[in-house]
Amino acid sequence: MKNKIRFWQSMNFRIAATFVVLLLFSVGAIGLYFISALNQFNIEIKNITTFFLTFIILFGVVALLVALLIARSITKPLEEIRKAALQISKGDYSNKIQVHGNDEISQLAGTFNELSDRIESTQESMESERNRLNSVLAHMTDGVIATDRRGKVITINEMALSQLNLESDQVLGSSILDILKISSTFSLRRILEENPTILVEVENELDEEPSVLHVEFSMIRRESGFISGLVAVFHDVTESSKTERERQQFVSSVSHELRTPLTSMRSYLEALIDGAWQDPEIAPNFLGVTLKETERMIRMINDLLSLSRMDSGVVALQKEFVNYNNFLNFILDRFDMIAKEKNLDGKRFVIKRQFTKKDLWVELDTDKLTQVIDNIMNNAMKYSPDGGQITVRLMDTHSNVILSITDQGLGIPRKDLAKIFERFYRVDKARARAQGGTGLGLSIAKDIVKAHGGQIWAESQEGRGSTFLIALPYEPYEDEEWE
Repeated sequence: MKNKIRFWQSMNFRIAATFVVLLLFSVGAIGLYFISALNQFNIEIKNITTFFLTFIILFGVVALLVALLIARSITKPLEEIRKAALQISKGDYSNKIQVHGNDEISQLAGTFNELSDRIESTQESMESERNRLNSVLAHMTDGVIATDRRGKVITINEMALSQLNLESDQVLGSSILDILKISSTFSLRRILEENPTILVEVENELDEEPSVLHVEFSMIRRESGFISGLVAVFHDVTESSKTERERQQFVSSVSHELRTPLTSMRSYLEALIDGAWQDPEIAPNFLGVTLKETERMIRMINDLLSLSRMDSGVVALQKEFVNYNNFLNFILDRFDMIAKEKNLDGKRFVIKRQFTKKDLWVELDTDKLTQVIDNIMNNAMKYSPDGGQITVRLMDTHSNVILSITDQGLGIPRKDLAKIFERFYRVDKARARAQGGTGLGLSIAKDIVKAHGGQIWAESQEGRGSTFLIALPYEPYEDEEWE
């Protein structure tokens, strides 16, 4: 029994072992099958994955190429527009954008070309207007300054620079109030509100008297009414102001000069009426003074008439060719006789002549020039000391003949030297009036010499006498020409 049991046990064990082995083999076989199947599946998955990856890569490349082409088709005309815009900003309107279709970008390119043409046309029009304006400003006889709304100068023409004696770099960007030196009396707001008309004096380095400018302001308004700046126009009224001052001074001087002898005459005549005419000693003296003052007024009126005729151009010079040496000798011979007769305050004079030996033939009005020389010689005799010497020199240059008359008188102060040819101007008013001068002789002499195309001037030192010089146009002639 035990052996059977053991046998069955052994058989059962073998069967079980076999079953287990078969089971394990089956499982192994199935596992191998599944492993083999999985390997095949993996291969298929890999193939599919490779296919899809390849497809995706190819699709991405194609999509990228398409995107690049599309982007290029969009960005190329935009780049052309950008380059064209950059050229336009530099003032070059020659580059036009090519229009290849009818899409939005092509329409934008066409619109841009039209805009470029309009900008070019507008720019040409503005440039033409600017050139026209600059031409007008450059040729204006008045100065013009334009400012921005803060009063800073943005435009000034050459005439204004000349009138103000300034350079453009000194003016541009500066306040017009500082340039005109009116900041202490005017503000920009006041000028905008009142639009005043003012007179400005400008110092001139060459002339002693400053230039006078008449300044008118006007506002620059936009269509909206906004004030964007100012325009100042300068009129040079120096000459008219000077003429007005001279006129006022002339009227005042004439009134004073006439009132003095008239007052004196009135006093003497009143004294005569009151009974002085019966006094045989006083009456002749009073009548003599009255006659002297009357003659003085007649001389003054005659001088004023001469000046008036010359100023109006009524007087025409009666010129003729004369031997200037003989002409001067004739005049000086007469003054030699006057000096010998001691008719001038009992003083004696010596007239010394220093003439060139060459005969000088000059075209002149003998009567008018005699008046000039007489006036200068009379002044030299009046203001020279007793026993003094008057030296008369005659010389010639390439284009002028020069006459100089030198005395040994008191001389003329430096500050008065430039004014002695002005009407009614006297260095020593009391002395000149006492000697019967009208203050018009040198002014008349200047006008006569100027009418001859010449010049007259004076050189002097106080205490050492004065020299008056007259230069007349001269053209040498050969003797055979006169023959």
